[in-house]
Order: sequence, then structure tokens, then C-alpha cells
Amino acid sequence: MEVLWLTEKEVESLLTMDDAIPAVEKAFLDHGLGRAQMPPKSYLCFSKCGGDLRTMPAYLEGLDMAGVKIVTVHPGNPERGLPTVMALLVLNSPKTGAPVSVMGATYLTGMRTGAAGAVAAKHLARPESDTLGFVGAGAQARTQLMGLARFFKIRAVIVSDPRAESMQAFERAARNFMPSDCEFRIAADPKEACDCDILVTTTPVCTPIIKSAWIRPGTHINAIGADAKGKQELESALTRRAKIVVDDMVQALHSGEVNVPITEGSLRPEEIYAQIGEIVRGAKMGRAESDEITIFDSTGLGILDVAVGSSVFKKAQSAGIGTNLGFI
Repeated sequence: MEVLWLTEKEVESLLTMDDAIPAVEKAFLDHGLGRAQMPPKSYLCFSKCGGDLRTMPAYLEGLDMAGVKIVTVHPGNPERGLPTVMALLVLNSPKTGAPVSVMGATYLTGMRTGAAGAVAAKHLARPESDTLGFVGAGAQARTQLMGLARFFKIRAVIVSDPRAESMQAFERAARNFMPSDCEFRIAADPKEACDCDILVTTTPVCTPIIKSAWIRPGTHINAIGADAKGKQELESALTRRAKIVVDDMVQALHSGEVNVPITEGSLRPEEIYAQIGEIVRGAKMGRAESDEITIFDSTGLGILDVAVGSSVFKKAQSAGIGTNLGFI
């Protein structure tokens, strides 16, 4: 028995946003139809180091693939010359339980999250949206922009980040795939980035940095950064004004953007409008009014890793890419 090993570089060579988006949307659909198993992610917190390790098991019945991702999040890593997020994905055959592939999943994590934000915005943002705001300019901001560019004709991008070098790197990377006439603006204050149609927040903060008063009617927000208990990017008052859609209810309640408002009592679980899978499968409507504020609370789902990882695995097999390692 052999296992196909794929390095980060090999995964990057195989995975495009055009692969990730349909895989993610299908995974959301299967989740909405009850054709997936996915216990909430579990955490090990390294208090001395300011980071954590998470395990994310999932099984997609329709895809006939299961797996588990191990991912670490260390916000101080850029100062060490390392990525904030590092991940490894193991894919298993549901028929035998045997591992079929192990792959670097750091790039995959960024791409599947960018694809998730794009799918959510497709259903929740105004179709004519053309101005994007970014609070946080790291790797995840880039894949969010890459995904959103598949569905919206983007005229302007406003980006805010405490690190000037991150904003400059974000613009340089984006220039490689955005139209030449797209305007990029650097914002010293995150308030400036909120003057947009679609706002993307990708920060690791525990104290809200986005005020409710800054958000105009009709805005859609992809809230990406709050992915652990106690994290919160958006002021609680903003969740009271918005239609909230989560990727997974159980996971969002304990580690999503809504976890703090619910804990403090300013938001009740029953006030959450839907899971994105319910909207993808047509059980609930996405955006209903042009002036409503919508929030997609993205916690990151194991089913997305399995779905996108399975696509990468199949492409690698077809292209003869990767290293076969003996298992038994």
C-alpha cells in the first residue's frame, strides 16, 4: 500500500481558484443537504507561545472521501519568517480507512477560505458591488480578493493594515491577477476601508476593530478572522443590524464571529439567519433587500479541506505529480 505525498509547492502548482470555488460550493451544498459528517474542530492552546493547534476531521459522503487537517495558527510567526498558518491534510478512503494522500495544506487552507468567501458573497452581496475594503492585508486577504474577483467587476480596493509592508505586498501580489485599471488605496484608518460594497476582515484580534457606525446600508461583510473562542473583529452592535449567515452553526457558536456577542447576551443563536449550505441548496434566500447588511461568519470547515484536497489529489494522480511512499 502506498500513500501519495504532495509538497506545498506541488499543491500550489495544481490548485487554482477555479478548482477551489466549485469544490467549496459543492461541499456547502452537501453540508446543507446533510450529506457530510464534521465534528467541530478541537484546539490545543500554547499559551506560552501565543499560538494553537487545531484538528479538523470531515467526511463527504457524495465525494466518497474523508480526512483530517492539522493546522496551527501562530500570529507571531511572520516575525520569525514563518507563515501565520501552517497545515497538513491527510485523506482517507472511507471504504478501507486507508490513507491515500498526505499533503501540505497551508496554501490549500488559504485558497479554500478565499473560495468560501467568494461563494458567500455570490449569494449575499449586491451583484453590482465594485468596491472592496480589506482590514488585514496578509495571505488570506489575497485569496479573498482572488475569489471575489471571479464574481464581481472590481473597480477599487481599499486596504488597511497596521504594517505598511503588508499593504504594499498585498497590492504587489494583487496586481498579478487584477485588471490594470483597478484602483488600490492604502487606508491609515480601518474606518476608511469600510467605505465599500464588500468588506473583508482577516485579523486575529480579540477586541473589535470595526464599528457599527462605519458600515453603510447594503454592505456585505466576510468576517474571516474570528476562528477561536474570544476572537471578535466586528462590534457587537453591528451583528444586531445585520443578517448573519454562518458556515456551520455549532462551530460558529463556540469559535466564530458570533461567539462573543452570544456569550455576552447581545445576540441569541436563534437570531442567526442561516447556514450558508441552506442558502446554496435553496432552502433559504440570500440577500433579500439592496439596503440590508449581510455578514458571512467564516470559521473554516473541514469539509472544505477534504473537498479541495480531493480535487488536488485527483489532479496529481492524473498528472503523475507527487511521491508515492510505502505505508505497509
